[in-house]
Amino acid sequence: MTFGAAVEALKAGARVCRAGWNGKGMWLCYMPPVVIPEGIVNGRTKTFVPTGDLRVGGYFVMWTADGTWQPGWLASQTDMLATDWQVLP
Repeated sequence: MTFGAAVEALKAGARVCRAGWNGKGMWLCYMPPVVIPEGIVNGRTKTFVPTGDLRVGGYFVMWTADGTWQPGWLASQTDMLATDWQVLP
């Protein structure tokens, strides 16, 4: 499928990948915007945002071939023009 269709699938809660990616087990998901109440913001984040609720914007995440959860994935031009996108079960 196209990149546009993949984005729509991500926004609907699916995981997607490209058949042409070299790494095994790589996929993307979409983390929608969320407000985390001040009382449950983790200590690492409180170092930088010490007070108040934490408003987090939506973002794409990649699960990498080495098992890393990598927030902030950005599509390359090749990714955007590809037609080998797939929805994962």
